[in-house]
Order: sequence, then C-alpha cells, then structure tokens
Amino acid sequence: MIEQSKTSLKEHNKVMLLPIEDIAPSPFQARTVFDEQEIKKLAVSILQNGLLQPISVRPTADGRYQLIAGERRLRACKLVGLETIPSIVYQFEDNQTAALGLLENMQREQLNPFEQARALRDLLSLWNCTQEVAAKKLGIAQPTLANKLRLLTLTEQQEKICTDNDLTERHARAVLRLPTPEARTIVLEKAVERHYNVMQTEELVERLVQGRHRPKRRMMVRDVRIFVHTINRAVQMMTAGGIPATAEKTESEEYI
Repeated sequence: MIEQSKTSLKEHNKVMLLPIEDIAPSPFQARTVFDEQEIKKLAVSILQNGLLQPISVRPTADGRYQLIAGERRLRACKLVGLETIPSIVYQFEDNQTAALGLLENMQREQLNPFEQARALRDLLSLWNCTQEVAAKKLGIAQPTLANKLRLLTLTEQQEKICTDNDLTERHARAVLRLPTPEARTIVLEKAVERHYNVMQTEELVERLVQGRHRPKRRMMVRDVRIFVHTINRAVQMMTAGGIPATAEKTESEEYI
C-alpha cells in the first residue's frame, strides 16, 4: 500500500493510491457508449490479477481529482467495490487533458468512428487551431483528420445504422460521395441487409454516382415507331382528300 498524503502530490507522475470517491469523470470523455459486459470482464480480471495499468488524473481546485484517461478501469474498480485505485497524477491544462484522453482511446480502439470525429472536432475548438496544426499535435496525417471529421456530415439516423450494425468507418465514408441524405441512408441500409463489405459498398456507390451522371438515351421502340408512322400516314391521306388535318409530335425523356 502507498500512503496518500498532501506532500506526495508533489511527486509528479508517480503512481499513487487515490480514493475512488475523490475522482470525478472527465468532461472531455469522447466515449459515449460503454459495453457493460466488457466492464464486467475487466472487473473479474482486476479481482484476480489486480489493476495492471494505473488510471491518469489531474488535481482539481477543491482538493479532489479529475479523470484524464481510464474510464473503463475506474468503472470496473467501482463495480468490484475497491475503495482506492492506482493513479498517476498529472498537472495538465484542459487542452492537454482532452488530447491525452482522446489519444488513449484512439490507440486502444475504444471509440467508434463517430465518437472519434466528435472528439477531434472538440479538440479543434478547444485548441482554436487549423486541422493541419491539430494533426501535428496529435501525430496523425492531416488527410486522416479531415476524413474523420467528414463523418460528422452524416445524419443521426445514418450514424445509428453504422454503429448498430458494426459498419466500419470506410463504409460510412463511402456513402459521403452520394449527393443526398436519402441516397446515403438507402445505401447504408442495403449494405446492412446484404452484408456488404467495404468494397461492395463502394462499388454500389460508384454505380449510383455513374448512373446519375450518365445521359439518358432517347429510345423509340418498334411498336411506337409503327404507331407514329400510322398517324403520319393518316394525316397525309386526310390532307390528300381535302381534309385540313395536322399532327404535332412532342418528345421528352419520358414520353412521346
């Protein structure tokens, strides 16, 4: 056991045992959905083996702590009734706290693509910087950052289709080529219904995009040509017989 004291807080970045009840959730937590079964499995592991990796926290003005990273570990420790938890205390500002929490979740692949996108958007706002600057700070490529942020243009319904059916980020990005929300929803639903992989979804989108730009060909089937010719012949015969008959033909892409 590591004895907790006020002087020990000065030991920056050292692992300490902190009271769980003194740790508040992070306001910058990007993850919005937690798998309760996974937390229960983690809780069992903690009971058997202990917590293998400390959580990260920062001190707050009221003498307590605020979580930086380790929400699942904290929840699992609460679930098994632990009173203290191994923690590393950092003296971080808001922007550092938000970035560290996001990076840990991204590295552990604990965020779905939409949670990542919202967290990145919030970081851009918090840092008040360009995508290029944010990408350098996060250690990712700027096009990668831009592609993730583009997911936020999908509707809540489309996001739900993706998350409820385990469609990947690439599935979601594929439909962004389509011009309307309705078309995007239809393709996502079809991808779920037919169990399309990413390549099949991209091929479907490509066919729809190509079809939208392909000019429609005007065709006159044989029976229609005969019908038009018959009318023309009838008008000619009436005219030859002294009857002042006329005919006018109008064509569009849908009718003659």
